[in-house]
Amino acid sequence: MTELAAGNPAERAEGLLKLTRRLTDLINEETRLFQDRRPHDALGLQDEKSQLANIYRAEVARARKEPARFSGAPAPIKQALRDATTSFHASLAENGRIVGALKTVTEGVVKAIADEAARQRSTAGGYGPGASQQTGRGGSFAIAVNRTA
Repeated sequence: MTELAAGNPAERAEGLLKLTRRLTDLINEETRLFQDRRPHDALGLQDEKSQLANIYRAEVARARKEPARFSGAPAPIKQALRDATTSFHASLAENGRIVGALKTVTEGVVKAIADEAARQRSTAGGYGPGASQQTGRGGSFAIAVNRTA
């Protein structure tokens, strides 16, 4: 399903208002879980969030293409939809800020681990009577990170 079930512009606006509010609630909950350092708990929100985001995206695209889809909606519902959209965008911005911070921290941790592993693998051969020639694999190594969590 990628379209709101609505028979007229008022129903469509009310449906989009409900969808926008629910999507905002999900994003706020995800942001809270990230702030509480519980990102794995946010996984349970992903299916619903993705479905609603797809419907939202499709409805907004249709509204841009066909402005008449909402032209008959009552003014109070249109205003509530504008307000909900403003809140939604603010929530998205905060969520993006938190996700960016988590990404930076995670990348820093991965780099620190890789640097330490590389440091431990390299041993100085040195020069002189007690020097030893190093054999075996040298150079770099690969590390993979699962980006789904």
